Amino acid sequence: MLGVRAVTAVPLGSANSSGAAGPLSFQRALQQARGGSGQASGASGSLPPVDVSDAMRAAGNGRLPDSMLVPIGQGGHRLGPRAAEAFGRLNAAARRDGVAIRVTSSYRPYDEQVATADRVGLYGQGGWAAVPGTSNHGWGLAVDLDLDERAQAWMRTNAERFGFFEDVPDEPWHWTYRA
Repeated sequence: MLGVRAVTAVPLGSANSSGAAGPLSFQRALQQARGGSGQASGASGSLPPVDVSDAMRAAGNGRLPDSMLVPIGQGGHRLGPRAAEAFGRLNAAARRDGVAIRVTSSYRPYDEQVATADRVGLYGQGGWAAVPGTSNHGWGLAVDLDLDERAQAWMRTNAERFGFFEDVPDEPWHWTYRA
């Protein structure tokens, strides 16, 4: 059963919470939904910010060129360079511990974000998708994972060492690179 979420959908290009024009980041939308002050908690409490390079920001969420994305060794899945390198180290450590980490989603182009929102609905409407153009998937920083109970426990214990955080409430499959 899908839970209802209270993330305010703010159109791209509208004023954000500081009054500045421009896209509203997923994290800021999540903060606004929680009254503007809270963040999802990781193992150590508050989360580090999502770090998007100037080059990525200039390209735009969901509009990153292939040159800004790196394959992560599972199907056609790709992430930004730092996230891909960290995920490679995370995945290798999990394998050494006998744990399988399977990626089901990674970088999402803008059109795919729109299709996902159409398919599963927006957070602010009880669905599971961020407003297109605000998803950390669109920055090449988030992965959705197919994890059995052992793998989920391993991620919750170890992922932060590699810069990955379980940062979306009620989505234990969603992990974002934040280092």
